[in-house]
Amino acid sequence: MIGDLWYKNAVIYNLSLATFMDANGDGIGDFQGLLRRLDYLHGLGVTCLWLGPFQTSPMKDDGYDVADYYTVDPRYGTLGDFVEFTHACEQRGIRVIIDLVINHTSDQHPWFKSARSDPNSKYRDWYVWSDRKPDNADTGMVFPGVQKSTWTYDREAKAWYFHRFYKFQPDLNTAHPEVHAELLKIMGFWIQLGVAGFRMDAVPFVIAEKGAEVTKPREQFGMLRSFREYVQWRRGDAVLLAEANILPEDDLHYFGSDGDRCHMMFNFQVNQNLFYALATADTGPLAKALKVTKPRPATAQWGCFLRNHDELDLGRLSEEQRQAVFAAFGPDKNMQLYERGIRRRLAPMLHDDRRWIELAYSLMFTLPGTPVIRYGDEIGMGDDLSLPERNCARTPMQWSDEPHGGFTKSDKPEIPVISGGVFGYERVNAAVQRRDPESMLNWTERIIRMRKECPEIGWGDFRILTTGRPEVLALRYDWRNNGLVVLHNLSDKPCEIVLDVEGHGETCRLVNLLSDDHSEPDDEGRHHLVMEAYGYRWFRVGGLDYLLRRTEAEEKPKK
Repeated sequence: MIGDLWYKNAVIYNLSLATFMDANGDGIGDFQGLLRRLDYLHGLGVTCLWLGPFQTSPMKDDGYDVADYYTVDPRYGTLGDFVEFTHACEQRGIRVIIDLVINHTSDQHPWFKSARSDPNSKYRDWYVWSDRKPDNADTGMVFPGVQKSTWTYDREAKAWYFHRFYKFQPDLNTAHPEVHAELLKIMGFWIQLGVAGFRMDAVPFVIAEKGAEVTKPREQFGMLRSFREYVQWRRGDAVLLAEANILPEDDLHYFGSDGDRCHMMFNFQVNQNLFYALATADTGPLAKALKVTKPRPATAQWGCFLRNHDELDLGRLSEEQRQAVFAAFGPDKNMQLYERGIRRRLAPMLHDDRRWIELAYSLMFTLPGTPVIRYGDEIGMGDDLSLPERNCARTPMQWSDEPHGGFTKSDKPEIPVISGGVFGYERVNAAVQRRDPESMLNWTERIIRMRKECPEIGWGDFRILTTGRPEVLALRYDWRNNGLVVLHNLSDKPCEIVLDVEGHGETCRLVNLLSDDHSEPDDEGRHHLVMEAYGYRWFRVGGLDYLLRRTEAEEKPKK
C-alpha cells in the first residue's frame, strides 16, 4: 500500500525546462542540460520532478499554448532525449510528472487550424463556437487587466470561439467524446515514455460545461474518474495532481468521496492564509484553513507549496486580508498582478531575511501533505520585475558566478539571468552555496532529509495544539505508534509558550530533531518553551527509538 501511494511522502521539485540549464548553447534550457543536473537534484533529496510544458508550441505563454501534444519542442531536444532523461531519473529513484495542458490548445494547433478553415471538419466540434457574440463574453477572464474577453471573433471561421485564457488559446470542447478519447491517448503516450503522472492545469475549467448559453458552468466530475481509471490502468502508481483553486466545500468533489478522482490537489486555501500569517503573525485564519481542508479520502493528498510559476493568488482572502499581504510583500503596483496577486519570488518578498525564509520553508515542509518547491528557491533566488507579468519569477537558474550564472554559454540567453544587486547570480548561486555549510542550499538539503524521515507528516493524522499565543502555530502528527510536534513562531519577537502535547496531561520528553534543544515536561506534563523570533522546532514525542516502536499498521488507542 505504501509503495503504491509514493506521493504521500514525496518531495516534489517544480522546474521549467527553458530556464534550468542550456547544454546546446542556444540560450534556452534543454533536456540534455537537465540530464546533467540530475545528480544535483538527487543530492538535494528530490524524489519527484514536475516539469512545465515542453511540447511543440509558439511559446506565447511559456508553452501553455500547445501546438502538438505528441512531440518535444525542438528547442528542448527530441523524444529520444526525453526517454533518456526519464530513464536516468528512474535510475536515481526520481519520478517524473509533467504538465497536462488540456483545457485549451494553441491557435496554431492543426486541430484548430482545420476547425477554423472548414465548418465540416471533424475538428470543428472539438472547440467551442458561437454564431454571435455571447452576452457574457466580457466576464470570467482568468487574467483581468490583461485579458479583455473570453470570446473572440475569427474571420476565417466566421464565428466566435471561446477561450477562458488568452485569445491565442482556444478552449477544447472537453465534453466531446472524441476529444475525451484523444486526451486519454495523450496521457497513455507519455506514461509509455516513463511519466509517473500529470499535474493537470486549470482543472475546474477542464471539467466545466462550455458554450455560449452556459451562464453558470457545472462541473462534470465524471471526467476526473475517467482520467484516473485510465492512468492507473496504464501505470498502477501514476498520479493526477490537480491545479484547482476551489472552496473547501468542493474538495471532496475533486478527490472523490471514495478517493476515485484526483490523487492530489494543491492546497490554495492553506497557501493564501499562510502568507496572511507570515504578513501579520496571526495564525488564526491559517489554523482554520487547515481544519476545513482536513477531510479527505485516505488515499488523497494535499500538495503544500509557497511559490510556484504563477502569481501568488490571494483571491480567496478578504479584501482587508489581501491588502495586509500586499502591504507586507508587494506594496508597489509593479509587484502586483491581475488585481488579485503578487508576482514575486519568495526571498525578495521576505526581504532576504534568512530567519524569515527558513521559518516559511520549515512551516511549509511540516504542513499536512506533500511539499512542492520551486526551482531556485533552495538558493534564495530573486525576481526581475522589469520582465512582463509572471516572467519576472521565471528567470534562469543561477548555477555559478560564471557568465550568465553558468546557465548557458550563449552570449544572449532568451530570458536574461538576474545580474547585479542582492539577488544577482554573482552573489546568489548554487556553486558558492555548496561550499558553505551554513548556506540556504545546505539548509534546504538538511530540511528535506529530515522531512523524508518524518513520514508522520505525509501519512499521519494531525491536530492543532493550543499555545496561548496567536503568533505560534503548533501541530501534532500521529502515525503507527509515533508522534511528532512542530512549532513555528511567525512573529519577529521572541515569546514563551506552555504546551500540552497530548491534551490530557501525557508526560513525555520532546526530542528536538534539528538541534540539541530538547524539552522535559513539568510535574503536570506541560512543556515550557522559549521561541526566538521566527523560531521553529521539530520534536519527536518520547525519544529517538521511534523506529523500534513503529508498528506495521495503525493501532487503536488504548482505553
